[in-house]
Amino acid sequence: MFNVSVTESDKNPDQRNALGRVAIIGAGIAGLTVARKLQLLETDCTLFEKSRGPGGRMSSKRIPDSSADIGAQYFTVRNPAFGRFLNQHAGEDSYGLWRGQFRFQGADNVWQDMRPAERYVGTPRMTAITRALSEGLDLKAGVRIASLSREESESGNGWLLTDTEGNSQGFFNTVLVTAPPAQTRELLDASGLERLSGDLSIEISRMQACWTVVVHFPEGAAAGADAFMPNSRILHWAANNSSKPGRNDKGEWWVLHSDPDWSDEHTETAPEDVIATMLAEFRETCGVTAGHGEIVHHRWLYARPRARTGPGHLWFAEQGIAIAGDWLEGGRVEGAFNSADSLVQRWQSERVLGR
Repeated sequence: MFNVSVTESDKNPDQRNALGRVAIIGAGIAGLTVARKLQLLETDCTLFEKSRGPGGRMSSKRIPDSSADIGAQYFTVRNPAFGRFLNQHAGEDSYGLWRGQFRFQGADNVWQDMRPAERYVGTPRMTAITRALSEGLDLKAGVRIASLSREESESGNGWLLTDTEGNSQGFFNTVLVTAPPAQTRELLDASGLERLSGDLSIEISRMQACWTVVVHFPEGAAAGADAFMPNSRILHWAANNSSKPGRNDKGEWWVLHSDPDWSDEHTETAPEDVIATMLAEFRETCGVTAGHGEIVHHRWLYARPRARTGPGHLWFAEQGIAIAGDWLEGGRVEGAFNSADSLVQRWQSERVLGR
């Protein structure tokens, strides 16, 4: 399904940087990884991010006098290349180990400690990493690309990008899309690239929703641990965000994530009903009786991939279109890096990008 045609650069081993100008749609870990690697190889690229700043799934939400991580709660560094990349481009001060107590509830409803692991978080918030990675890059925030149109110019064939306001965002020879699969498919269809969007396998691209509820406990929740994975059809995760390194909150801010299947069933449920249900489930399953204060919420329509494996990335050489993201590498923050890294390695092995 994911085979592509032979490019001119395959025929000419001496050709370098045949990608030309590169547009990267999405400034999460995948997009930022590719942008950083292209920068090292002196390849011209521009990032387009629909939100106010970089982050993707490593997003944080403003709360009184602080912020809370509402997307990825932590990440692992199983691939040494990922650790080296973070240290080189984000800096060791942008993240640290979360040395909390983590518990899960088995099928028998007995609570147990999670197995030891090195769990990292951005400091003082998850977005510290993506903001550090974006420094020095050509990033256009608050711009959502609506369509691509095929064009020819003096620099060769490529794509003219148009945003949702109808403004042209320039001509690029190569386009990398790192948006969630539903949004990627929408963009490709709007650009007359239905054949490419048809290659986004339902098995791979199926994404599940997630409701996030952030709750403040002024006197602390007295939960007995820093993070929980309960045996619940409503609540998937609960964590004391204030226990992460670099946080200096008054009281405790807890982040609750709903179960993926429950989330899919309740994407259109009124937020106040979602909040009440999730908070009640947190209190019951985790034994929390402390009084709470302010509550904020967020609905993720595309939170996590159902599939745990994938092709890593997609590269349609004839069209100059690439697709990367954590959903093509089984999810997780590290999966986003692995997806992007494998794409750059492929470009180098196919000699469309200088070594």
